[in-house]
Amino acid sequence: MRTFIAGHRGMAGSAIRRRLEDLGGHELIVRTRDQLDLTDQRAVQEFMEAERPDQVYLAAAKVGGIHANDTYPAEFIHQNLAIQGNVIHGAYLAGVRQLLFLGSSCIYPKHAPQPMPEACLLDGHLEPTNEPYAIAKIAGIKMCEAYNRQYGTDFRSLMPTNLYGPGDNYHPENSHVLPALVRKFSEAKAAGAASVTLWGSGEPRREFLHVDDLAAAAVYFCNLDAERWGEKSFVNIGTGVDLRIIDLARAIARAVGFEGDITLDPSKPDGTPRKLLDVSVATSLGWTASISLEDGLKRTVAEFGEATRL
Repeated sequence: MRTFIAGHRGMAGSAIRRRLEDLGGHELIVRTRDQLDLTDQRAVQEFMEAERPDQVYLAAAKVGGIHANDTYPAEFIHQNLAIQGNVIHGAYLAGVRQLLFLGSSCIYPKHAPQPMPEACLLDGHLEPTNEPYAIAKIAGIKMCEAYNRQYGTDFRSLMPTNLYGPGDNYHPENSHVLPALVRKFSEAKAAGAASVTLWGSGEPRREFLHVDDLAAAAVYFCNLDAERWGEKSFVNIGTGVDLRIIDLARAIARAVGFEGDITLDPSKPDGTPRKLLDVSVATSLGWTASISLEDGLKRTVAEFGEATRL
């Protein structure tokens, strides 16, 4: 089977590539950004016509944290809409059998019920700081849905929760909470620091999914029997379990071996109180996450230490 992974060098795309390589049976097609600009409609269509993949995993996206989303909203909505539109339409024109689009849990309303079911999409206002990115991802879901309805394609979407693992961003200012804490505690241990300070109250709750679990879900649902998938537009992918940020910090401290104190700075903002996905649909279809947070953190800490030699 000829399989194109769009975004194969990103965190999610590289995990999907590892998964498919391990499974075998796939002739993988990959292109770097220099080789194929996914925002170039003609280039994407010519590529699809020439390569004629059987499957496409659409993991390419412009991504970033709250600061980046809030600072460059035009780039986030323009580039993501262009990438998605070109790849999805190009796949249709080239007769691609199956396409899997990866979205994000930020598609849900800011005040969505917890845990968040698929049914609450478009049921309220989005978080303003990442609204352009979220709207682009919603458009990707709806584009797949529309092509299936009008053209009879088999294009599916998954909405993963917060990801972590190989290929994550550990930048001291622009990273998400889990990799930021891995870096903070690792550096504190290396420096022999007596304490680490966390922003906020430590009470907000978050859900985390190892990126290798996402890759497993992507391959599973892309190949799931069409009758079992049915008329679904998209499916949430997560663990169905969340924890407080303070408890996450303690778990990371244990994984790192940091024995100092953890202090809180309640003068800093907490953000959304809770973000947990309802994963009952994924479970009903036969998929559940297999990597526990404890095991995932051990792997992540080891990978970060090896990469930075802390």
